[in-house]
Amino acid sequence: MLFLSAIADVIVLGVGAHLIEQGELTSGVLIAFILYLTMFFSPIQQLSQVFDSWQQTRVSVNRISELMQLETLTPEPERPVPLGEVRGDLALVDVHFRYPSAEVAATEVRGPADSALPEDVVRRRPPEAMRGLDLRVGAHETVALVGETGAGKSTVLKLLARFYDPDSGSVTIDGHDLRTLGLDDFRTRLGYVPQESFLFTGTIRGNIAYGRPDASDAEVEAAARAVGAHDFIATLHDGYHHPVTERGASLSSGQRQLIALARAELVDPVVLLLDEATANLDLATEAKVSAAMAAVAGRRTTILIAHRLQTARTADRIVVLAQGQVVEEGTHEELVERDGRYAAMWRAFELVSAS
Repeated sequence: MLFLSAIADVIVLGVGAHLIEQGELTSGVLIAFILYLTMFFSPIQQLSQVFDSWQQTRVSVNRISELMQLETLTPEPERPVPLGEVRGDLALVDVHFRYPSAEVAATEVRGPADSALPEDVVRRRPPEAMRGLDLRVGAHETVALVGETGAGKSTVLKLLARFYDPDSGSVTIDGHDLRTLGLDDFRTRLGYVPQESFLFTGTIRGNIAYGRPDASDAEVEAAARAVGAHDFIATLHDGYHHPVTERGASLSSGQRQLIALARAELVDPVVLLLDEATANLDLATEAKVSAAMAAVAGRRTTILIAHRLQTARTADRIVVLAQGQVVEEGTHEELVERDGRYAAMWRAFELVSAS
């Protein structure tokens, strides 16, 4: 429409200039005609924008409708088992799990077994993320998961939070299979702090009280003091009512993590999952967040993924994962003395730290 409007202006100016030169038209009439032409095209352009917005809205509504029709991978049980009082004993028993990405396309040379395929693209299933994993965590115990990238550390936390269900085996809390529990009943006992904490647009108080909107100001402040977040909040102009932009972009990474830990402390969960909460922090900030993590984890069953082995060293027990299986476990001193996979990782960590 803009193109047509510009073409019309060019034609009118060209014809009008010729008529003025011939003495058949005055300049005032030409200017008036151009203004009328602009008034003619303006509502047409607005209509085209409305049509464009309508098309975008229709596509968005269709996508939302498709999303709402998706079936959850972790359905509610027909008859949920009441959880009652929770101690926090966790267990993963002979767990096999493969991410539900259907099939992965891989271009390979067609073999005799693939002769029925119409194309030279062989479909193969992705590898298992968990391969018969067995792991038990006692109540009030702090366990650190370490291992190379892809070892299955984050997958363990996702299974414990019931973001996914295992293909076989079981994940239990106090002997109850998570698949038999109501999601709301279970997750009210769960605290989860990811590597990148998500903060919502609003205030610091609103973000800390996200899990308990009915919490009083005194309870919010007590949670912030428990993890060491109160000191930096008190320096802000509006304190706990300091505005937070979407995703917490107005705060530093360390401040966002402290707010996320305060949020977990306020909920007072029985089980706490920390997914590399210090991975993207500098050493000074990491020390503050690590101290906050220790304060939050002290009275709870805690499983943390340790990006830096210095953090894992403070845990009650260290579990080393490789290819979806537990290959070593014990205290820091026991594993170093054993001179296995963890000891090699620790020597590499010390070498990097020294350099």
